[in-house]
Amino acid sequence: MEARILDRGRGDQQFARPLADPRPGDLLIASAAIQDPRFHHSVVLLLRHDSKGAFGIIINNPLGERPLAAFLADAASSDSKDATDSATLGTIRVFLGGPVELERGFVIHSTDYHRPETFAFGDRLAMTATKEVLRDIGHHQGPAKSLFALGYAGWGAGQLEAEIARHDWFTAPAEPELVFDAERGTVWEKALARRTREL
Repeated sequence: MEARILDRGRGDQQFARPLADPRPGDLLIASAAIQDPRFHHSVVLLLRHDSKGAFGIIINNPLGERPLAAFLADAASSDSKDATDSATLGTIRVFLGGPVELERGFVIHSTDYHRPETFAFGDRLAMTATKEVLRDIGHHQGPAKSLFALGYAGWGAGQLEAEIARHDWFTAPAEPELVFDAERGTVWEKALARRTREL
């Protein structure tokens, strides 16, 4: 997969009326019986849920580690105003955030880090989708905890509600330990154990 980078907020901020349940910041946990193989044993951090649809990032599908400089070089090549940052060192663990727009990147992170483009979900989780957050991570000026994903999971108006109604998803509160620290192979089971209700 080509290492493409986050863009500068293409209008995801234009949310419609929020819906009450599930809420941004909750986890969607795929039922063992879910029919879509792209979501087998997936745990999705819900970032938006409103009358226009829903949007989230799968947090338990790692792709491997990639050099941070490679992502920033791709960003520089797509934005002539930016130069490649050769001082950015190290690698970052990359996750498959979902099947939609795999060229787009998102950083889920702790709320100790904030930029004007950052969206916070409660007082413990946030998301930033600009290349500056990766540059800050590479310079050891980023958030204490982070998860970088390419792509996202998306639902049209009423689609997530229909999938919940047919018992494709459970919900649970998103605990930072589960989002950032738990061994990825255990996240689905741990999230399932924390579900707030049987759907």
